[in-house]
Amino acid sequence: MNNYNTIPEELLIYLWRYRLTNAELYTSDGLPVTILHPGERNFDSGPDFFNGRIKIGDTTWAGNIEIHVLSSDWFKHGHDHDPAYDNIILHVVYQNDRPVYRKNKQLIPTLELKGNFDETILKNYYKFKPLNKWIPCEEMIGGVNRFDVLSWLDKLMAGRLENKATEIENELTGTKQDFQEVFYRKLARNFGFKTNGDTFALMAQTLPLNLLAKHKSQILQLEALLFGQAGMLKPAFKDEYPNALKQEYLFLAEKYNLRPIDRKLWKFMRLRPANFPTIRISQFAQVIFRSSTLLNKILETSRLNHVISFLKVDATDYWNNHFVFGKKAGNRKKSLGTVSINLIIINTVIPFLFVYGRHKADMDLQQKALTWLEQLAPESNAITRRFSALGIKPKNAMESQALIELKQNYCDGKRCLDCRIGHILLNR
Repeated sequence: MNNYNTIPEELLIYLWRYRLTNAELYTSDGLPVTILHPGERNFDSGPDFFNGRIKIGDTTWAGNIEIHVLSSDWFKHGHDHDPAYDNIILHVVYQNDRPVYRKNKQLIPTLELKGNFDETILKNYYKFKPLNKWIPCEEMIGGVNRFDVLSWLDKLMAGRLENKATEIENELTGTKQDFQEVFYRKLARNFGFKTNGDTFALMAQTLPLNLLAKHKSQILQLEALLFGQAGMLKPAFKDEYPNALKQEYLFLAEKYNLRPIDRKLWKFMRLRPANFPTIRISQFAQVIFRSSTLLNKILETSRLNHVISFLKVDATDYWNNHFVFGKKAGNRKKSLGTVSINLIIINTVIPFLFVYGRHKADMDLQQKALTWLEQLAPESNAITRRFSALGIKPKNAMESQALIELKQNYCDGKRCLDCRIGHILLNR
């Protein structure tokens, strides 16, 4: 067995949590221990597990359980002076190097795990530790049964969707449950994609949907309001179109007492010209022009291709030979592409549909959100391509979203002990 200094506390917590110890266990003073329930993991301050149930000798105990590498860590961590640890029913340690007593001088039962678990788990654990790997298990993950992988991806996707739903619900609280307004804001954020999402969202906050809806039949006015609030209409222009936008905006800004955001917030560097915020703002205006109540259309349709058609928009004709105001470029229609449409559906439409269904207790809407996610093609990005190279190739957007969740919230933080794939590999 390795020296105790190489045993991390997180592994001891894992062993206890999943009962990966020998069947016959004894306290340091020789009483048999039976784990009835390991307890609920505590991720805040206080004991490591709450509400555990164990049997020591003939007595059943219910209460909190603390885990340490050495029993003397109890004193190193100051638990002997912390009343939160007075009701510990069991002290689980790798090595019992010092007895621990309660304030009333009563010995706290101690369970030593040294020699009481399969050493293979420890050896497998250290295979995850090299720091130069893209993911800790990259040399092993390809051998995991696909059914086990898919089962874990389903759970990850549920968690990812729940997190997005929580974000939407928080925004709904701040708008008195105005679903149309929050959908508009989320849609705006996702038209900015990763690079300009925050700035798009800021612009949308200064320009409520009910104001835009008053001008929904006039594309010039919609673009004037959006480009104006984006801070992009301040310079002097030679071209007729931006000048027309500017004049329209000056009138509307005075009418509605509007104040634009700072143009410097927009990022153009390292973006493909087709993704410039100027192009995206024009395309966003076209979506509003088609319908200021797009959410209603999405709720009413049962077909994903209808949603895709709602979002198939082109920037106005001025942008056919421009990427920024006043500078001509090659002549080409600026259409919102399939990849961009899919990302907007994944990150805006589906989470919103799920939340709306939950709010209305409509299981059909929630199921529609999941069905559409399965119907969409998988995303192609740095994460999904690397997983594909390792043998985990997503078949649809649900699986690609789950892989992103796995990489960002488990692999990057080396949370192998919380990962089902890690659990399988550790116990081989």
